[in-house]
Amino acid sequence: MINELYSRKLIHLSSALEKRKGQRPPDGSEHLARIISVTSGKGGVGKTNIVINLGLALKRLDKRVLILDADLGLGNLDVLLGLAPRYNLSHVLRGIKTMEEIIVNGPEGIMILPASNGIQEMAHLTGTQRFKLISELDKMLQTNDILLIDTASGISSDVTYFNVKAQEILIVVTPEPTSITDAYALIKVLSLKYRANQFNVVVNKAQNMHEAEEVFRQLHTVTDKFLTISIQYVGAILYDELVQKSARRQRILMDMHPNSPAARCYAALAKRMNTAAPSTAYSCGIDALWKHFRSE
Repeated sequence: MINELYSRKLIHLSSALEKRKGQRPPDGSEHLARIISVTSGKGGVGKTNIVINLGLALKRLDKRVLILDADLGLGNLDVLLGLAPRYNLSHVLRGIKTMEEIIVNGPEGIMILPASNGIQEMAHLTGTQRFKLISELDKMLQTNDILLIDTASGISSDVTYFNVKAQEILIVVTPEPTSITDAYALIKVLSLKYRANQFNVVVNKAQNMHEAEEVFRQLHTVTDKFLTISIQYVGAILYDELVQKSARRQRILMDMHPNSPAARCYAALAKRMNTAAPSTAYSCGIDALWKHFRSE
């Protein structure tokens, strides 16, 4: 009975995902948000700072932005914003609150879905819990233009799950060799196991644009040699000491220092992603989703 229920729900979710992979629906049809996961193979690459600043930059482009902190057991997005949410995703999974009831209003109208912090069981969700979370989340996609998913780092099942859910995957990589290696590992898992075939790459903490382009070239060389995928360079965020200074003050860089080098890079990244058509090449399929829902 449970398997039959999951199967019916998965067919419905797969159909919805296919709709989101194309162009925006015509006027009068169902509105569906563009879902972008921001992810990395290695921690410490500045992924959450990119999510926060990209979210604000997209908001300033007149987009309704919802950010999901998907580092479920060690969420810190609310901390970086100086927010103190009373409820989080753990309350949704326990049936105490709905997704709408845990939303926190961030700077300039950005909406935040906060994760829990220090709750070990949240770091390893069961298939049923994942299904409940994504079902609740799907209800919110009609009232927003863009959903940014700030995943945890690495290649855990929860990380791959949220990347499979997204229609666009933005890989964050830095010039460190370990970051490049781990980014390739994540792309490899998503490609071979879950059939993702298109990735966007942003290089963070680059000293200059030439270094950023070289980092992408190295990653592209190895993926081109061993994987049948497409990766696209969408920009770079220059190294900027003001990023950490803003984080320590729990403020968004684009708000505190809008003319700083990194802030200008965030704005350029948002404009590029906003003008680009939503990806249509990403493929996950029923089988990949079914593996996630059956796990654990």
